[in-house]
Amino acid sequence: MLQKLNQTVSVQQLRLEHEQHTSIGGKQGAGFGALLQNAMEDSQQVRFSKHAAARVEQRGIEVTDSLLSDLNQAVGKAREKGAKDVVVIGQQGAFIVNIPNNVVVTTMTSQEMKQNIFTNIDSAVLL
Repeated sequence: MLQKLNQTVSVQQLRLEHEQHTSIGGKQGAGFGALLQNAMEDSQQVRFSKHAAARVEQRGIEVTDSLLSDLNQAVGKAREKGAKDVVVIGQQGAFIVNIPNNVVVTTMTSQEMKQNIFTNIDSAVLL
């Protein structure tokens, strides 16, 4: 699932996908506008950097749809308040997120949070 989060979609990829859908399914395929809308929505979803993805795997943090939804909501709230770099703290652990890029830059478990200092953040969101 994390690999899907790191993908970016170009306009050329959308056109190719649109052409494949329309050539296979005729008018039943998704329209270009719908594909573009889906790609834009995906770009607004939080993604994991390679470093963060490695930490998630190393530390055995389960990234569920519920967690991703919570992270996206937290990032949205932080963005509304003008945050740039935020720590999102929940039961699964802490996630340091760069708001302008929607990227989780690192993460740690709740056990690892003890006795640690969070630097280079301007906001915190508790889940």
